[in-house]
Amino acid sequence: MRRVCLTLPTHRACAATIAAVAEEAAYGAREFGVEVHLLVLDSSAPADLAAHRAAVAALPPAPGVVVHHLDEDRQRAFLEQVLAASGLAGADRLLDLMLPDGVSYGACTNRAFLIAEALGCASVHRRDSDSRYQLRDGETVFPIRHELTALGRRAADVAGDVTRSRLDPGCADRTVVLAGASFIGELSVDLAELRALAPEAYHEVVGLSVPTDYPEIWRRNLIDEAFRGAGDTPFTTDLTTLTLVAPTRVDMCNVALGREVYGRVPLPPATDTIGTDYFLLHLVQKARLPGVLHNRHIVNYHTDERRSDTGFLAYQLRFAKYLLATAHLDAVYAGLAAAGDTLLDPAGRLRPAAVAALVRESTAIDPAGNAARLDVLDRRYRSLGGRYATAATLFAERRDRLLAEARAGMADFALLVGAWGSLTAHAKGTAVNHPPHPPTAGRTAPAPAVAP
Repeated sequence: MRRVCLTLPTHRACAATIAAVAEEAAYGAREFGVEVHLLVLDSSAPADLAAHRAAVAALPPAPGVVVHHLDEDRQRAFLEQVLAASGLAGADRLLDLMLPDGVSYGACTNRAFLIAEALGCASVHRRDSDSRYQLRDGETVFPIRHELTALGRRAADVAGDVTRSRLDPGCADRTVVLAGASFIGELSVDLAELRALAPEAYHEVVGLSVPTDYPEIWRRNLIDEAFRGAGDTPFTTDLTTLTLVAPTRVDMCNVALGREVYGRVPLPPATDTIGTDYFLLHLVQKARLPGVLHNRHIVNYHTDERRSDTGFLAYQLRFAKYLLATAHLDAVYAGLAAAGDTLLDPAGRLRPAAVAALVRESTAIDPAGNAARLDVLDRRYRSLGGRYATAATLFAERRDRLLAEARAGMADFALLVGAWGSLTAHAKGTAVNHPPHPPTAGRTAPAPAVAP
């Protein structure tokens, strides 16, 4: 039976989301006859973690669904087993990259990838804790429908199951490795207040994420569309497109990838940096691997914590680090685009060494561009006063550190790409938990003992 991993990484209270994602898992197992491993990777504070354990325990049995709820101790125990089996040098450093102290959108998803390998899954389907599903006529609109329909099949065979195809015929024999949509609701990055307060400042600041050599009309369109997802139009009917999926049309709360991708290349493990977890979407597009873009958008919302002064400051720091990472990532993306089909080996598989080489090259870019980005943030944020000025002061205090971290983050990524093949190979067969009973009973599998 085909196995898939539906994962929910979280570091905040989200008991209701756990229940909702479990419903999607049950739907996927029921409608497609697959074994769905619902994987909750939990980095929450003790009180929230306890609430999540209760929420998982309360999930109704669902045929074909196995639930895994792993706190950070249990995640660490799994990673230590994989690293020990791999025999890789620098295991402690690799463990830090896989399970860092700070928030890392890439690292948490990388852990899901490795656990999916251990569980024998063919794909990973990611959701986020600060989002919820749409409803149509009282029924939940689950994205997994299109993900399970398309992933792992030859593009030519998927063409008859989509609304339209915009795929180059030369890619028709390639496997569909990505399916995704976006979100409706609040901006994915907390910049709505900035846009309302100072549109010119918003335009200049967001423009720092757009390559400087883009024509002005492209730049303006990208800035206008940035972080807005699919707007606010609710779902009415399905629209699916077989294509080379543009990363800007997909959100990481609503995406599925085949192991043909994540089994060969991981995500950047940068900490406290938004946006870097979109790397594989860029890689898939530049390597001309087929995907399906659909419109079962998830609803994005901002938690109360993100609206607080503390949450605001933390998120602005993540945004600033994203702008600095963008300078390096844009260089990699340009290299990927130039490489095109040569990113694939003769068997049509991604070549990790080619990706690692481009990532390493990006560490040599001139830091002057990033210094100028910080100057723009400082000028614009100080002009607004209040908590924006507080953020500007924080950026100034950490200026040298931020510039160094942007470069070091890419070196870390290159290191992880180089080790990834060994990690995925040794994840296979590594115990995530005790072997579950056949999933027809629908149960929560016990987690492994905490490593001493």
